[in-house]
Amino acid sequence: MAGRQTPLAAPMTDEALFALRWDRGLRDLVGPLGRLYPAAMASGALIGRLRALLAGHWAERPVDLKSLDLRRDLNPDWFLSQDMVAYVFYIDKFAGTLAKLPDHIPYLADLGVTYAHMMPCLKPRPGQSDGGYAVMDYRAINPALGTMAEFEAACARFRAAGISPCIDMVLNHTAKEHEWAVKARAGDPAYQAYYRMFDDDTLPRQYERTLVEIFPAQAPGNFTYYPDFKKWVWTTFNEYQWDLNWENPEVFLAILDTILHLANKGVEVFRMDAVAFMWKKMGTGCQNLPQVHDILQALVQSIRVAAPAVICKAEAIVGPTDLVPYLGTGTHAGKESHLAYHNNLMVQYWSSLAARDTRLMTYVLSAHFPESFRHACFATYIRCHDDIGWAITEEDAAHVPPMSGPGHRNFLADFYNGSFDGSWARGADFQSNAETGDRRTNGSFASLTGIEKACDEGDEVALSLAIQRVLMGHALIASFGGVPLIYMGDEIGLTNDYAYENFPELKEDGRWMQRPSMDWDAVGTLTQGQTVAARVHAGVKHLLAVRKATPQLASDVPTRIVDLGDRGLFAFDRMADDRTVRCVFNFTDEERRISPWGLRLEPGMTYEELLRGGPLVLDDGWVVMPPYGRLWLRSGPRV
Repeated sequence: MAGRQTPLAAPMTDEALFALRWDRGLRDLVGPLGRLYPAAMASGALIGRLRALLAGHWAERPVDLKSLDLRRDLNPDWFLSQDMVAYVFYIDKFAGTLAKLPDHIPYLADLGVTYAHMMPCLKPRPGQSDGGYAVMDYRAINPALGTMAEFEAACARFRAAGISPCIDMVLNHTAKEHEWAVKARAGDPAYQAYYRMFDDDTLPRQYERTLVEIFPAQAPGNFTYYPDFKKWVWTTFNEYQWDLNWENPEVFLAILDTILHLANKGVEVFRMDAVAFMWKKMGTGCQNLPQVHDILQALVQSIRVAAPAVICKAEAIVGPTDLVPYLGTGTHAGKESHLAYHNNLMVQYWSSLAARDTRLMTYVLSAHFPESFRHACFATYIRCHDDIGWAITEEDAAHVPPMSGPGHRNFLADFYNGSFDGSWARGADFQSNAETGDRRTNGSFASLTGIEKACDEGDEVALSLAIQRVLMGHALIASFGGVPLIYMGDEIGLTNDYAYENFPELKEDGRWMQRPSMDWDAVGTLTQGQTVAARVHAGVKHLLAVRKATPQLASDVPTRIVDLGDRGLFAFDRMADDRTVRCVFNFTDEERRISPWGLRLEPGMTYEELLRGGPLVLDDGWVVMPPYGRLWLRSGPRV
């Protein structure tokens, strides 16, 4: 009627908003939980306890985080933006303590960082702790780094700067000193059921027939016998890391409770560690089993109800066939992990660099990976805190004759430990397996690409080439499709740190070689222009700025590998709705002169050279790519 106004709806209460999110999430929870815990779901007990758990954490969630929840509920694919850039660091090696960490946020913001992964910072067991991945208290911060109050304050400062804090959440195991393990060791049957424990070695011996050893040199076998309470315990990684029993719904609820507790402290991204190992089945390798994906979906969808601002990254360093499902396939599509490490991209970068041959890279990345995912993407990286496992299979190597899997893996290990004639690398073997002959490799980005060797020898020509290898790697991860991860110090060319050998608690783990402390003195030279740090940093910062200005590089834009028929070049298209960006990389130390036809450029189409700025320039009809050069060519209108 004229003059009457529709009454305004009353503001939605927190309880009503939670009810809507619960109803939305329930349909994606009942399937995986029903497959994992059929008895508990049939009785209705599990779903009731789950709802109460989520409601409790939502009620306790701080107001500013609830505001962030709403913004990301309205834009659930926020993390797929081309604006996303991740930085990975150890708090002590980067800033000293949590209290000092906020002082360095301007440095990260200036670089373009929007996601800060603080490496293991929860309270570890004393002594050896697998680099902090043997957690004895998930609700306390490592006292050497600071307090939970200081952690919350740092997260708030990150959030104010537009940077999402990320921490590690170890899902496969706890430290044997964890409260649950202590109670289990004391004989509490409820907590013994939290772990994989056996009264004798009959079943462990049967399981061992199909299991692999993760650390054959330092922790052979997958089970440990404890005479004091007469049990065999499943210990996949180290004796002091006890595998959880995810067949027990109490474990699911307890871990989820812990995740949401930390989310309410300000964590926005959880790196879900060792997820491939969570489910066990006799007669298998007990990795990447279907139930793992049900667990991850159930965790992610539960978190989405009580903390929608939070995303999860799966740490699954596995082969291509097993890797893709962690980003959601089949019934899990769009419902599982938001991010997963693209370890194959890393391996293929190093393989192509050493071989000066991209054929294997072109085949593997086109044959095994989809062009895009639903509500998910890869985390792309070249180096990290861990070793490099040379995941080159016989089947893939057969596509590049006369290459063989074992032969190429041995070549790469020799090349990057520096023993291969002509190698520029300074790395080291890790976890050599006498039975299989396989070796993994340690070394920092800068040392493996030749910066350390060139600096030691005072060779400016070699140094210039090494810096270009580093910048090509960063250009690759910034454009391939996904959130690029920059490991602390790679942006200034930090080399290996050999001082770890002087510390008894570190010297048995060669991975500390690639975990140097941040060189703030080198950062102080960034305005001087000619230092290694300044040259690398300027190049990386420019790459990231161009990425952020190029919407065609967003992570939801499909990536299609392009075979140029030139073994020295690797190329792909980022196929946006409006325009395409052709990315080309020269993996050789020689200048390449390629015709536009050779780059498969479309006749009559104009191209913008994004990294240099301006239109594509030809030299007497040729496209010239310097050693380790990179091109981002965005198509424009026809002429």
